[in-house]
Amino acid sequence: MYNNSKVAKAIRLAMIVSASAAATISVPTFAAEAEELESVERISVTGSRIKRAELSTPSPILTIDAQELVRFGNPDLGSMLAELPALGATSTIIGNNNDGAEAGVSSVDLRRLGTKRTLVLINGKRHVAGSPGSAQVDLSTIPAALIERVEVITGGASAVYGSDAVSGVVNVILKKDFDGLEFNLTGGNSTESVGNENYTFNVLGGTDIADGRGNITFFAGIEDTTEVMSSAVRQWDNWGTVNNPDNTGEEDGIFDKFRRPNVGSEMINDFGVMNPFSGDRFTFDKDGNRQDACSRGLDNSFAFGEMEAGCGDRGFFTEQYENYIPGVQRTTIGSTINYEITENINFFGDVKYTRADIQQQFQPSFRFGSIDINVADNAFLSDEARAELGGTGTASMAKFFGELGNRSSNHTRDLFRFVGGFDGFFSLGDTDVDYELFYVYGETSNNRVSENDLIPGNLAAGIDSVIDPDTGKAVCRSQLESAQDADYSDPATVDAGSCVAYNPFGFAQSSPEALDWVSADVTRKDVIKQEVIGGSLAGDTGAFFELPGGAVGIAAGFEYRTESSSTITDELTKSGATTNSATPDEFGEYDVTEMFVEVSLPLLSGKFLAEELTLDGAYRYSDYSHAGSVDAWKVGMVYAPIADLRFRGTYGAAVRAPNISEAFSPTSPGFARVSDPCDADNIFDDPDRVSNCAALGIPVGFEANDNVSIDTLSGGNDALTPEESTSLTIGTVWTPSYLENFSVTLDFYDIEIEDAIIEVKAQDIADNCVDATGGPDAVYCGAVDRDPTSGDIDLVRSGFLNASAYNTSGIDVEMRYNFALDSLGAPGELYLKLFVNKLLELEQFEFQDRPDEINVEVGETGDPEWQASISATYNLDDLSVTWQSRYIDRVVTYDVSPGGDIAEDQEFGYIPSVTTHDLSFNYIVSENVKVNAGLRNIFDKLPKGWTNNPMYDLVGRRAYAGVTVNF
Repeated sequence: MYNNSKVAKAIRLAMIVSASAAATISVPTFAAEAEELESVERISVTGSRIKRAELSTPSPILTIDAQELVRFGNPDLGSMLAELPALGATSTIIGNNNDGAEAGVSSVDLRRLGTKRTLVLINGKRHVAGSPGSAQVDLSTIPAALIERVEVITGGASAVYGSDAVSGVVNVILKKDFDGLEFNLTGGNSTESVGNENYTFNVLGGTDIADGRGNITFFAGIEDTTEVMSSAVRQWDNWGTVNNPDNTGEEDGIFDKFRRPNVGSEMINDFGVMNPFSGDRFTFDKDGNRQDACSRGLDNSFAFGEMEAGCGDRGFFTEQYENYIPGVQRTTIGSTINYEITENINFFGDVKYTRADIQQQFQPSFRFGSIDINVADNAFLSDEARAELGGTGTASMAKFFGELGNRSSNHTRDLFRFVGGFDGFFSLGDTDVDYELFYVYGETSNNRVSENDLIPGNLAAGIDSVIDPDTGKAVCRSQLESAQDADYSDPATVDAGSCVAYNPFGFAQSSPEALDWVSADVTRKDVIKQEVIGGSLAGDTGAFFELPGGAVGIAAGFEYRTESSSTITDELTKSGATTNSATPDEFGEYDVTEMFVEVSLPLLSGKFLAEELTLDGAYRYSDYSHAGSVDAWKVGMVYAPIADLRFRGTYGAAVRAPNISEAFSPTSPGFARVSDPCDADNIFDDPDRVSNCAALGIPVGFEANDNVSIDTLSGGNDALTPEESTSLTIGTVWTPSYLENFSVTLDFYDIEIEDAIIEVKAQDIADNCVDATGGPDAVYCGAVDRDPTSGDIDLVRSGFLNASAYNTSGIDVEMRYNFALDSLGAPGELYLKLFVNKLLELEQFEFQDRPDEINVEVGETGDPEWQASISATYNLDDLSVTWQSRYIDRVVTYDVSPGGDIAEDQEFGYIPSVTTHDLSFNYIVSENVKVNAGLRNIFDKLPKGWTNNPMYDLVGRRAYAGVTVNF
């Protein structure tokens, strides 16, 4: 049994505030813990399966409770957690706004090591993924109204929880045993007309059953988040970089590039551009009348530059088409049950169903100079344009087909999850042993439709229009009898006999039938399934023996888990008839059997200079059907020389097995943007490039056409092995007895990952081809195809490899102080909290066998050196008011890696520090009614318009309010 001495109680009090994170332990929770000091209970906490005094573990734990979640004014849990310095915003609902497969998915990225290295649990158990081929849990499927608290443990936790816990664990604890009926309505919106409206309505009901031996709880809720287009973000103005014509070279004291708004392209637009790549280009108005093309000032690249004022629709700007926030409509229903069958056997069950409809916008389909216009015969070309084009021959045209509609990505995502099992205890002598047996089934089904994709063959046939001499009407050339001679080849690829003449000049000048004939929707269906069977035992040796510090805590158990994922694509897309990637169907599955054991050894307690000395250890053995067997382990220590001061630390080895996509995805075509390393703007970024590019036959001063997507081929690798990592955390907690309710925690963390699985990006392959010392790298150059005439990159082949390494380290410092104001002659209580994170190291070796090629992230956009938050909460009777501030350090927008960029490379190559302020209040109107409201970003502080990084608040000032009614 656990020691209930004054020492243990002092330790408990010290640890109440030891979670080193930007989380807030609510004021009522803090006060209750202090008041209940005399009753030290054993509970389960994240990071250990051994029940112990709350938060008395060697690893720092972040805790966020329900009261804190309300202050975010946001229904999405992933976006809330992303505001904490320990987590990145890379895969939130905004971070995924340019990803078709993950539209509407919101996940956590702990320590910025990737979502796939962060394990998410619900009540300590795994949850089915929301993204195909991965273990990435969609936190938006967990209604905030159901959450009791969220616990986060940083550092490798694979020994306790298994694969995917390389950077740590996020454990969401849900409410249970609810008695009564609760209605909750919340809503929020921008006060600056950005239009990010959201609202939720939830009903939570519960009742005791069987004379209090059990409880049934039911939940139902709806959520609506309004779509926000990029053009609504006020500070965005199509910012980009342009070349400085006065630049004379590296380190000449002159900026290489200027940063300017209104960067776009005059070579393509919604109305069509003739001769887009020549100096005699022209365009059209909406009705198809000839107009002068836009002119540019300074160049960004071949295709982009600074557009003249008033260019408007005659140019192309990316922001006019894309989402900042996708639209989401979600419905969730669920129920839980707990029933005490006997005194020591309890049945529990949890079932949930959620359905989300997500609307996400992408650029329309386009053809960049690959449209051929028969000048002499085209039925829709005006006489003025025909004459300017010379009257005969073939002319090139570029066009965005916005008239078809955006390539909208509409998702219908259904998730079902069931958890059931038994828990309880049995006695061995005077010792109670806790047990649990459980089963989890989860399934995510996602029907995604990418609308309005082009069928290039049909488009070519429809645009090749002529006047039918018999009717005087425009028809496809392929429809005339004269076109059926042996020399004519119909370009149509789908339903060729039904060609409809297409007018590409202007906007929406074609018939609805023509629009339908040249376009199609792409449909894919993802199905992800998970099953888990597990059990555990936990107890101590109190009935048999004790160490000087108390009984030894022991936990052991097993898990068997199966994971599968499939993606089925429609036959039209698989045929390659559309511009969408002709991806094959994907399927993969694996199973894993795991066994684990954990011990806690209380070596000393209540001794001179040893108020507590406890050692912990954990070991897990896992056998994967696709990756073999692996081991993970962890050791930890807690040492308190005096009651006011304690030290804690952990060191362990963690693993991550390859996920389904990494191991099983078939070779598939795709597209990528590649900045050609042999381009004159890039060739001096590595000392080996000049000679290697010359060896490839690339001429001096080469200007690549690299502002368009190039073809890629990529796929999984069934020879992948698990990643391996080591993690170290060392910390201290100081709670001076002479200053009641004051605490300071300081924790250092260090995580190193070897053999990290990465999908080698097309850009990395192109770079590694010419960055090798001693000549071009034959392996990587062999994966790059260049046009033999122009020298431009045409195709890059890529895939997954155990090739990379990651290192990250930093320091978290937290101070808390709560006190009554009566000593100052004022009513109420004040609760203060300061949290500071210092990022010491975050670096990736894209290829660990090339240690000189290091990618340093510290101080770059998304990874500031310093982050901080401070809050002050004032409580007076039924009113609680909180002021909270968030600080993000200045970052640069260029590559700070050795051999990377320098400040001279780009004017305004940084984002200044940003500090935002929030104000919120909660008021208990009556026993049954509570209200809350708040303002986020009160002073409407926005980052510079040239960043779209999701860690920043890009919306600005917004208000929210809510009401909760209980019966």
